[in-house]
This record gives sequence, C-alpha cells and structure tokens, in this order.
Amino acid sequence: QVPLVESGGGLVQAGGSLRLSCAASGRSFGNYAMGWFRQAPGKERDFVATISWGGGVTRYADSVKGRFTISRDNAKDTVYLQMNNLKPEDTAVYYCNQLPGRGVATTPGDNWGQGTQVTVSS
Repeated sequence: QVPLVESGGGLVQAGGSLRLSCAASGRSFGNYAMGWFRQAPGKERDFVATISWGGGVTRYADSVKGRFTISRDNAKDTVYLQMNNLKPEDTAVYYCNQLPGRGVATTPGDNWGQGTQVTVSS
C-alpha cells in the first residue's frame, strides 16, 4: 500500500476556508481514484468527495456540493480538498483514501491516511 499523509486541517470560523492535502509516496498513486471521508465524534466515517485516477471525474456528498472541490496532481502524488464556506457541521477528522480502482466511488478502499482534524467554530 502507498502511505498517505494528510495535512492542512485546523480551526476556522464559520464561512472560512481550508485546503487539505494528501501526499502519497509510491509509483502507483496515479493508477487509482482517490477519496476524502470524514468522521465526526460519535458518528460513522462518511464519504465526502472522490476523484478519478486522471482527475477528469469527481463526485461529492450532497452536504458539501458547491462548497468543496477535490483535485489531484499526479506529478506531485497529491490529492487536495478545497473547502469553502465552512459550517460547524463540517467539524470532523478528515481522511484521505485510496480507492480500489480507477473510477470514482463512494465506498472506500483499505488504504487510509492518519487523518487531519478540521474544527469550524460558529
């Protein structure tokens, strides 16, 4: 498995923005779709966004559509999540995930990063 390392989380006021990054090491990064998931305290880990192996196809959870943007740079082995107009309900630990195939999917693969905390104050 390719090690995944998230960064970019933090504390932000409602309406603010953050950009998460997920850096991968390994030659296979560009062969797989990638996804972001999040887990709030006491809740299950939920799908947030996914991007195909080449970056041409994306899909979002309804709760983040129009506010979050997923992108990737295969030359840098990195996937990003730009989060705008953040709301208190976006507070969670955000995890990067390597999906099982090349196409977008809402079901995660087995390869997870360690997570990065995002806290949105009201």
